[in-house]
Amino acid sequence: MKVDQKGHTVTIKDTQGDFNSFLEKVTQQFKTFEKQNIILDLLSHAALSEKEVKLFLPLSKQQKKNKKSFVIVVDNLDFNAVSDKLTVVPSLLEAHDIIEMEEIERDLGF
Repeated sequence: MKVDQKGHTVTIKDTQGDFNSFLEKVTQQFKTFEKQNIILDLLSHAALSEKEVKLFLPLSKQQKKNKKSFVIVVDNLDFNAVSDKLTVVPSLLEAHDIIEMEEIERDLGF
């Protein structure tokens, strides 16, 4: 697991190639990152299913309660099939754009 921090956003990338162990590590270490916006880089997992991505829903809900962003980056996925409670985008650039927009919304009180 590689963690890269830039400002108020942390990008977590799976370097092992094992989705289940990555999910477990992120869940265990979630308290470490909960005060920052989180981007989960899952681009290395070409064959992820919607069901697997939805396993991050509890963490996403917790981040929303903390008034922080939680964005998952996956490129080979039907984005309409994923829960509307999860923010899933196909690139890291879009993930950063989403976080920037959500920060502005929070600053404006939405």
